[in-house]
Amino acid sequence: MGYWELQEGKDCVEKTWITTKVATALGLVGSAYHIVAYQPETAVEALQRATSGTVTMAALGAIFGMATCLSAQARDAPDDPLNYFIGGCASGVFLGARTHSAITGTASCLGLGTLAMLTKVGKMEGWRITGPPRL
Repeated sequence: MGYWELQEGKDCVEKTWITTKVATALGLVGSAYHIVAYQPETAVEALQRATSGTVTMAALGAIFGMATCLSAQARDAPDDPLNYFIGGCASGVFLGARTHSAITGTASCLGLGTLAMLTKVGKMEGWRITGPPRL
């Protein structure tokens, strides 16, 4: 089963596991591109960069998955897009703490929260990015 097939506000561990796996994969790909674009001087430095980027992304995915699910449970509003804003914002706050920057945390909270909320709204309303137009 995929993320969207699981019921909102239920199966928090499974939803968090899925978001963590996806974020970890994105972290690995991003780290690989970063290492290729900015060549490290040693193999140890390359490993440190790859580990740092991948672990940060995995943590962002885990925080998003858990915060979204727990918000749906606590608010007793499983399909509310605000749950996704809360999850994205929580991930952004973590990113700000990771970089020791309140500005980064605030901007990431607003950006990731809005992106997550619009993704949920788009899923609920059937928005499409690709494919032929519907007439």
